[in-house]
Amino acid sequence: MRETIQKVCVLGSGVMGSGIATHLANAGIPVLLLDIVPPGLSEQEKNNKQAKCLFAATALEKATKQKPAALTHPKNIELIEIGNFDDDLKRIADCDWIIEVVKEDINIKKALFEKIDTLRKPGTLVTSNTSGLSLAAMTEGRSLDFKKHFFITHFFNPVRYMRLLELVVGEQTSQDVVKNFHDFAERRLGKGLVYGKDTPNFVANRIGVFAMMFTMHEMVKQGLSIDAVDSIVGTPLGRPASAAFRTADLVGLDTLLHVASTCFLNKKDKAADIFKAPDFVEKLVGMGKLGDKSGGGFYQKTKEGIQTLDYKTMTYVPQQKLKEDTLKIAKNTDDIKERIKLVTFAQDKVGQLAWPIMAHTLAYSAWRLGEIADDIRNIDLGMQWGFNWQLGPFQSWDALGVTESVERMKKDNIAIPEWVSEMLSLGFKSFYKTEAGVESYYDPRHKKYVEVKKTKREQTYSAIKANAKNIVQDNMGATLVDLGDGCLGLEFHTKMNTLDADVIGMLNQAIEEAEKNFRALVIANDGEHFSAGANLMLVLMAAQNKDWNALHTMVQGMQNALMRMRHSDIPVVAAPFNYTFGGGCEVAMAADAIRAHSELYMGLVELGAGVIPAGTGTKELLFRTMEKIPEDMNVDLLPYTARVFETIATAKVSTSAEEARTLGFLQNTDKIAMNRAHLLFEAKATALGMAEAGYTRPKPRKIKVAGTAGLASLKALIYNMVESGKATAHEGKMATHLAQILCGGQVSYGTVVTEQALLDLEREAFVSLCGEEKSQQRMVSLLTTNKPLRN
Repeated sequence: MRETIQKVCVLGSGVMGSGIATHLANAGIPVLLLDIVPPGLSEQEKNNKQAKCLFAATALEKATKQKPAALTHPKNIELIEIGNFDDDLKRIADCDWIIEVVKEDINIKKALFEKIDTLRKPGTLVTSNTSGLSLAAMTEGRSLDFKKHFFITHFFNPVRYMRLLELVVGEQTSQDVVKNFHDFAERRLGKGLVYGKDTPNFVANRIGVFAMMFTMHEMVKQGLSIDAVDSIVGTPLGRPASAAFRTADLVGLDTLLHVASTCFLNKKDKAADIFKAPDFVEKLVGMGKLGDKSGGGFYQKTKEGIQTLDYKTMTYVPQQKLKEDTLKIAKNTDDIKERIKLVTFAQDKVGQLAWPIMAHTLAYSAWRLGEIADDIRNIDLGMQWGFNWQLGPFQSWDALGVTESVERMKKDNIAIPEWVSEMLSLGFKSFYKTEAGVESYYDPRHKKYVEVKKTKREQTYSAIKANAKNIVQDNMGATLVDLGDGCLGLEFHTKMNTLDADVIGMLNQAIEEAEKNFRALVIANDGEHFSAGANLMLVLMAAQNKDWNALHTMVQGMQNALMRMRHSDIPVVAAPFNYTFGGGCEVAMAADAIRAHSELYMGLVELGAGVIPAGTGTKELLFRTMEKIPEDMNVDLLPYTARVFETIATAKVSTSAEEARTLGFLQNTDKIAMNRAHLLFEAKATALGMAEAGYTRPKPRKIKVAGTAGLASLKALIYNMVESGKATAHEGKMATHLAQILCGGQVSYGTVVTEQALLDLEREAFVSLCGEEKSQQRMVSLLTTNKPLRN
């Protein structure tokens, strides 16, 4: 069926409006971005279209410079056309979706909707990005067709990176319209949809801001510092590392107070007083200290480093994070459920703060069920996708143990809604359960568990493996899984999905098994990242023991496995996402095709660890670049070689899948998925499509190399970099090894070399550099501080 949304008009070019426009452009959708005509224009400027479009033009210029980047590729800006309300509002008749993102003023929005109602073509979708205004009030007086095609689409900032999209529909909104948009937003925009009610601040902000404001009040009550609080309520409790106060600085204190005040004025909320900010927060805003956008808030950067607000004196002091044993243990506790329970029930300062924050947030979430959302699933997903909590409130409650925690809440006089007590009395001891791979959640309306509904595109290894019959082979590092329809899946599950002997061994087994009993192979996983690369600790241990044979065997084993995969009889598709570094990048490039998630941070970063890419990565990037040269053209090979040299020598990492294509890690034929949850499904479809189309084994490849002439040029470049202080002597040594591989070794210019010839050079350079003390120092730095060392 033809896509129903072909062009979108965004009304309002502020932070959210421009963010939505750029994200639509990232998805390949043409956008018309309009804003008001700047007030106070001269008579001459009133006749100048450029002057009248200043607001939208300025917003777009800021978007191109934004960090983190709003655009997945600079060229996407070409899909956005700007205009102004006076001259261009009539052009909404050419758009399939009109999204309003103007000032949060009910009268301004209503006046704009009145104009839209007369200009839009019937059946056009209209939505508002309001963060809390009433849908019913905004649509008062509008036509029936307008109301049928109107609802709230509340995006979260930054739009590109925040998965959450809250939908609030009206009584007269067409369910078919909502369903079609839901499918579009999931697939094309990569969003996670949460359904809220027409109540102040909807779902995520209602719970998230409550948790933040309660934390502030509890901090004052216990006399703790901002540093101490953020040490506890971030990663230890399964929340972002930015915790509470750093998050507030990122959001903006004025924005936080605006959202909080909406809830404070909500007289239906019995906990409304919690949303009244402590005096010191209002003082900060009065001083113009709004967070990052004003240069400081709860934290500020100085020449001496980051300083923290002492809210008692309203001065900034050096950071002093809490150093309790509980936090040290929590740092080494990978299981999120165990970590939350450990921190919340701790018998020290950590638990003294964590318990009341957690208990009151859980109870508040339970009280809001039915008011802000129909089920606990929407609340949990709202917090996971909108505030980056690893577990939502009810998932966290399960981690603590519902019976145990409720008993303690009652002892602490924390009111629990009747439906929770009733759930326990009926014998349901948790909010979620999983049986035979099917996840369900408790629904108090029906007093039973209800299955979590997922579309066919939402596939995970964990769900498939719940049926033990689907597990083909398994070891400590990886698993082979029958994905159905003749497709085999290879899943890594080491820490950070690093590559070790178990993973490489299972890769060989995957090829053998797939060639015998399957039609295609997919390499993917359910982790936070595709792969952080080779297991550096194993490399360092062998290097420090001077076990050169072990290093040769290690590298050759990976090379052989990836070359075997490259030339297998079945199509192999890799599905990389997030961190895809070093060896992970090499695995992905060795596949026949890649189906990548849009958020792909991919690169050959080995020089940061003191070595060069030796698992076919250097060879493969060179081959991909050289193969773009037409066979009948006699061109200079050095610029192509130099391009690969720069990418690897500077350890370039893509900031998106689109940029990964520009750098050569993805090929023009590789596809990009916007929704991470759909990645496995789409990779499988790609692999089976290749099999169905009549896949044949790739032929061995050869390329021309720049030889000693090219090497001399690159050595001159390296020499100048070292002499000018732009590179260290050891970086020059590593770069020289890299240059020798890329130029084909000691051969003449234009010599045709095989893949194996370059692999031998890779392996030799890798082992040689492992013997360098400065390379080993780089490995130690990465392993102990997670920071690269320049030595």
